[in-house]
Amino acid sequence: MRNAISALGYSKVVLSCDPQVIAEANAVILPGVGAFAECAHNLRERHLDEILGEVVLKRGTPILGICVGMQLLADFSEEGGRHAGLGWIPGVVRRFELPREYAVPHVGWNEVRPMRREHLFSNLSESPNFYFDHSYHFQCAPEHVLAHCEYGLSVVAAVQRNNIFGVQFHPEKSQNNGLKLFRAFFNTLGSC
Repeated sequence: MRNAISALGYSKVVLSCDPQVIAEANAVILPGVGAFAECAHNLRERHLDEILGEVVLKRGTPILGICVGMQLLADFSEEGGRHAGLGWIPGVVRRFELPREYAVPHVGWNEVRPMRREHLFSNLSESPNFYFDHSYHFQCAPEHVLAHCEYGLSVVAAVQRNNIFGVQFHPEKSQNNGLKLFRAFFNTLGSC
């Protein structure tokens, strides 16, 4: 992910779990690879949920959650039991229940249909393709859905609530469309 963002010309990309570094950030990206419970536990164990709450909720710093990072924005996930998320976008993360012809996990390229073009999708075509890799999906109220895709059902592909953004797909693995999405996210710095 750092390479993708650096390729856009952003010279100060820092990977950190240091609260001071996070507190000084102009924007935050919350990546997520692995299981929801472990990611949520790691955030709380390191007290990163507290500093992220201060930075994102109180100061209004933009955040982009990616894959499990997006799912962590929900109230809770049912992956491996019931586990609390950050609760910043009301919703729940549930395992796919799909017709037999659809594989789980959902892995590969999928067309995404933006519901709103501002912010993340402002630089992209009408139905861009992105790379997905997930077995659980975010369910939330329509007012928070920024984009969806079809995979046996209408899957929430992106969410937004004020300065809080999330994408279920992996922009860092999505070639040009991913770079355009990152650029659009960083362009929101002035509007959030």
